[in-house]
Amino acid sequence: MSNSVTSERFYFSVNTLSLIRKYAGSTFVIKYGGSAMKSKSLQLNVIYDIALLYSLGIKIILVHGGGYLIDNWLMKLNIKPKFEKGLRVTDANSMEVVEMVLSGYLNKSLIDLLNQSDIPAVGLSGKDANLVTASHFSQNFNDFTGKVDHIDIKILSTLLDNNFLPVVASVASDLKGRTYNINADTLAGSIASYIKADKLILLTDTPGILSNVHDSSSLIKHLNLNEIYNLKLTGVITDGMIPKIDCCINALNNYVPAVHIIDGRVRSALLYELLTNDRLGSMLVT
Repeated sequence: MSNSVTSERFYFSVNTLSLIRKYAGSTFVIKYGGSAMKSKSLQLNVIYDIALLYSLGIKIILVHGGGYLIDNWLMKLNIKPKFEKGLRVTDANSMEVVEMVLSGYLNKSLIDLLNQSDIPAVGLSGKDANLVTASHFSQNFNDFTGKVDHIDIKILSTLLDNNFLPVVASVASDLKGRTYNINADTLAGSIASYIKADKLILLTDTPGILSNVHDSSSLIKHLNLNEIYNLKLTGVITDGMIPKIDCCINALNNYVPAVHIIDGRVRSALLYELLTNDRLGSMLVT
């Protein structure tokens, strides 16, 4: 689907006004990462979408990763990126790079872009105000890839209630102050569950869930939990899609009404998915 077609179909949707009224006052958690972050023009497209949704009265929490930039910096430092089952393996040296890239460079770059769009954004990581308590994901205690143990939503609620837009880098610490790299999809799903979000939206670099990973036309636009479990069992969902689907399942099981997986590289993807009935990607429900 071309960008121009997407824009035309969005702007002429007859359902847009009723959907705007429906979503005003809702809370959306948006995970942003992957190839949709790789160029300034792609970033600006996403920021413009978020700015419009914010201006319509939707409360937004933006959770971001930045794997492509982490890999670039690791390779500059002669550290080979490693992955197992779609998750990054993070040793102590890699963890320092991850925090520098996510909490430093990328988080503040996104804040700048949002502020330029007159959106009062506040940059956080999971460490701020003990937002996220984490621990080791695996039994390898030299691997600082973490899992979420608890979310303290007080700072998020305070910011949202005062019309700020929180931007959360996927870094957190445990009770002893050890730092962990959290998969951004997982963190977004956990935040959506704790905050009782109306929607969780994953911006990624695929059209959504495909019945054939080699055929973008095999997009499945609507799935329920039973269908999702079946796709996992039959091996349709593999590799890097596994943590995405697991976070979707967790959110749905914790009363998030709907989860969307969409291609963040497509112009106006967020608007097309949320403000038209045709939609663009995959919507998962219970």
